[in-house]
Amino acid sequence: MSMVLFASVVRVGDGLPLSASTDYEQDKEIQETKKHLKGLSKKLSQFPDRCTLKNGPYNVNFTSSLGVGYLMVCTANYPNVLAFCFLDELQKEFIVTYDPKRISSVVRPYSFIEFDTFIQKTKQRYNSPRSLSTKINLADMQTEIKLRPPYQLSPEDLRALNGFSVHTSTKYKGIAPTQMLEPVTLPGIVSCVLSILCGGLNLLRGVHAIESILQNDDEDFNYVIAFFLGTAACLYQCYLFAYFSVWRNSKSFLAFALICLSNMYLYELRNMWQILFHVAVGAFMTLQIKLRQPLGKAPDYNV
Repeated sequence: MSMVLFASVVRVGDGLPLSASTDYEQDKEIQETKKHLKGLSKKLSQFPDRCTLKNGPYNVNFTSSLGVGYLMVCTANYPNVLAFCFLDELQKEFIVTYDPKRISSVVRPYSFIEFDTFIQKTKQRYNSPRSLSTKINLADMQTEIKLRPPYQLSPEDLRALNGFSVHTSTKYKGIAPTQMLEPVTLPGIVSCVLSILCGGLNLLRGVHAIESILQNDDEDFNYVIAFFLGTAACLYQCYLFAYFSVWRNSKSFLAFALICLSNMYLYELRNMWQILFHVAVGAFMTLQIKLRQPLGKAPDYNV
């Protein structure tokens, strides 16, 4: 049976526990997983703000925001999107309920133990997912996890937590690692080859334009800039096709717009067919970037 087993709220700076759900579980594996959770709570500042640790039949999920961390232990088959929706609810309620100055000033553990009531009620709701009425929030979290998946903690990370690494303080920077994309299709390969070809042509024409400027001072240097911008836009589209990036589709559209603008400026140096070829390749590449989605799309849970 998939369920949330334990949850806690800690202060990120020093790992001070602020509140936690009542613990009724005596299973040895659960207690071992909770030891990992306590170790993680003291090192949250060294990890991305959304992580998952898989420990046999149980998972530890946590998020951190505004100096406060929210951690949970759940069964391994508990849906990821529900787990992080659960943590998101704890975060929103805690931020609204308690003043940041008070959070940063407390010195005693479990100074906000009364928050346990909300944790318990929320845990009960999420252990009966059919009773949830948060489809919109789930849809938002599905998109969020798709764009920025949780970092998967490894055994090396656990060893670092236990003091076997001296580089833990600088190991993690930024957000979670790059998401894998769907396998490359034949149209995708064709679009990438054509885009590289257009970039190469732009680069070659740009070099020739520089040579013309050196020989004739009357030549317009803006043509060189237009050629090189076209090259950069084509190559950047290839990068976006190959690797995941936040706002990937928007970036590819902006690159396409740059291709169109550069070709509009170069209308005196290119005939209509050449301009249409470059624009069509840019549009085709933009479409392929949109069609190549990240792997592991969150399923649509009927809750």
